[in-house]
Amino acid sequence: MKVGVVTFPGSLDDVDARRAVGIGGHEAVALWHGDHDLHGVDAVVLPGGFSYGDYLRCGAISRFSPVMTEVIAAAERGMPVLGICNGFQILCESHLLPGALIRNDHQKFVCRDQRLRIENVDTPWTSAYTAGQEVTVVLKNGEGGYVADADTLDRLEGEGRVVARYLDLNPNGSLRDIAGVTNERGNVVGLMPHPEHAVEELTGSGTDGLGFFTSLAAAVLA
Repeated sequence: MKVGVVTFPGSLDDVDARRAVGIGGHEAVALWHGDHDLHGVDAVVLPGGFSYGDYLRCGAISRFSPVMTEVIAAAERGMPVLGICNGFQILCESHLLPGALIRNDHQKFVCRDQRLRIENVDTPWTSAYTAGQEVTVVLKNGEGGYVADADTLDRLEGEGRVVARYLDLNPNGSLRDIAGVTNERGNVVGLMPHPEHAVEELTGSGTDGLGFFTSLAAAVLA
């Protein structure tokens, strides 16, 4: 599969995401935020980093990049889209996912190995996992607190749209320990932790994040 990875001004994990796509068995295609087409890719990853305009609100300016017009249209047609960290923020700002990400409740940047429980394995990005599987991936954010109104949270819970949940310690004040969510259709996933940093033993972070990239082929072939 051809998986596009978008680089925004200030992105810092785009190269890591492209490497993870390759290790996951796919062809990574570099996309630029100013592109007006997706160059025939089958899926898109919005990587983490500090996109331009974050001083206004994380993802608020990136959401208006030309490439996002194409990503939004493709997502609405069913294309798999994964937003990691700042990419998650961009998906929320684009209204592809509900809720928002705000400043960590302790007002400090956090960087740590984080245990998660995979709650939803019915998305193109999580089918390689088993429901309830516990994994450890890297987490690094300053504005990672997931918030939404009570009705939205209840709907996400009731429809099984919480993709992953923090275990042991809530690192940023996310409501109901939510680490990731999906849209109603299940093709768009936002995740605050960084699975692309946990795809090979050499880095010392293990390979628990690799399933987010190997899941894609199985989901499409199915």
